[in-house]
Amino acid sequence: MEGTTSAHQAVRWDGAVNAWRIAGDVYRMGRHEWVTETGWQQMYDDGVRTVIDLRASRERRQRDTDPEVPNDVKARIDVVHCPTEDPDHSDFNELFGPYLKDPAQYGDYLHLFGEKIAAVFKAIASSPGKVVVHCSAGRDRSGVIALMLQRLAGMGDEDIVRGYELAARGINERHRTHGAPHAHDPYLSDDELEALLAQRRAGLRDFLGSIDAVAFLAANGVSELEIAAVRAKLVPALPRAANMQD
Repeated sequence: MEGTTSAHQAVRWDGAVNAWRIAGDVYRMGRHEWVTETGWQQMYDDGVRTVIDLRASRERRQRDTDPEVPNDVKARIDVVHCPTEDPDHSDFNELFGPYLKDPAQYGDYLHLFGEKIAAVFKAIASSPGKVVVHCSAGRDRSGVIALMLQRLAGMGDEDIVRGYELAARGINERHRTHGAPHAHDPYLSDDELEALLAQRRAGLRDFLGSIDAVAFLAANGVSELEIAAVRAKLVPALPRAANMQD
């Protein structure tokens, strides 16, 4: 179950991998099929009413090792398919290889799939309750969405970089305990991971210096009202009593 309301707080929903609070009422994690029946109940009890799945259609499948969750348990939380990419795009392999895996690629990713990424923010704006966004590993596609949300929440670059680092460490730990799914993203030793993170932190800082989240969203059709609705989820209003004088 969740702890405080701060960003980067690890979230303890049973089975959830790489689950973190982004800011306010918005969270990130790896694939939702890892979450157990208990975990879905915990998400619901914590106020989650929408899960936004960022993966391509062909990734959305149950694996033999995934827990069985009754449909009526999952049905209380709306799972919205909102893919951030078209992996069959003619430029995809040249720009990203088998998949997005490096913050140095984020600028090209936003340029190629701006409307798809904007659609995620429209979905967040219209979602009731708390929202979870997830991709497969919970690192890069959810990381692109997370960093833009953190910018909208007013977080600084170093907080955003820390969020990426936590996600990278989180999925690497999953690979240590459960095995890496393929050779493109192996488990890394501590020294290997530190060397990779040094490179990726630099790439992420360069990207953050080039992105204006509000301008990007507006250019891709997200309205001022929708941006305001997203911000309201990131920085929930104080209870009215907190603003009243005795």
